Amino acid sequence: MLQSIDQLHLLVLNVGLAIHNADWNWKNVNSPFTRLYYINEGIAKLKTPSGIHELKPNHLYLIPSFMLHSYICDSHFSHYYMHIYEDHQSESSFLEDWNFPFEIPASKLDLALFKRLCDINPAMGLPQSDPTTYDNSPTLIQNIIRNKQRTFSVKVESRGIVYQLVSRFLKEAKPRIETKDTRIQKTLSFIRKKLYEPTDINILSEITNLSKDHFIRLFKKEVGTTPLQYINQKKIEKAQLILITEDMPVKNIAYMLGYEDHSYFIRLFKKTVGITPLEYRLKFSKV
Repeated sequence: MLQSIDQLHLLVLNVGLAIHNADWNWKNVNSPFTRLYYINEGIAKLKTPSGIHELKPNHLYLIPSFMLHSYICDSHFSHYYMHIYEDHQSESSFLEDWNFPFEIPASKLDLALFKRLCDINPAMGLPQSDPTTYDNSPTLIQNIIRNKQRTFSVKVESRGIVYQLVSRFLKEAKPRIETKDTRIQKTLSFIRKKLYEPTDINILSEITNLSKDHFIRLFKKEVGTTPLQYINQKKIEKAQLILITEDMPVKNIAYMLGYEDHSYFIRLFKKTVGITPLEYRLKFSKV
């Protein structure tokens, strides 16, 4: 899990105020970034794998990246939105390592923070709410470039605001993988740091001072999956982010993630995601 705030690097892709009149009804949205909403007024619902949730005024909502969801709105509704992204080169993934509460009550300060974030980032609002107009590779890349081109003072203030808003959810957040065995904790930390290198189960077992078979059994007991399955899942998740946010050939992405055989990487990606890396990129590049 995240051990130091120095490892926390959140990028704001978009921030703004959206006002709708029964026109916020997008289906099967699945994005490579996390969404954070402050509901201002009106009525709307969010459909997720866990059910249909009513979005209440004066509440904050956090929607994790890659979570399939749909919006339901048949009347007036307005909300502040923020899209958050973590640099794929970070050794840890704060937003992926924790399970955050979906809904928390908001305060007047939260509203003020959202308004201030919008004021200092006027160019980062969305021209329209249809996800297909911004939830695609070219637009994401443009947003990332725009994020990096802001003045240093705006970057500092924006990061401070984002930290404050995300911290509201941290109070009730829990690690996605809860293991009390320090040997497995050490292994998970090592995997995160070495995610861009080839997988070697022998090295992981040496870290725990266990035999290879004993290590695999203990890892599966604590994490719920084998070390190789866990590592491949994390690599594929990282590949999804890179495919959407960078114009890098699939072969290069495979090599970057430690797969010497890019054909194997493509087969593994399709088995995990359901489509090939190129099909995945084209899907998100289609406006």
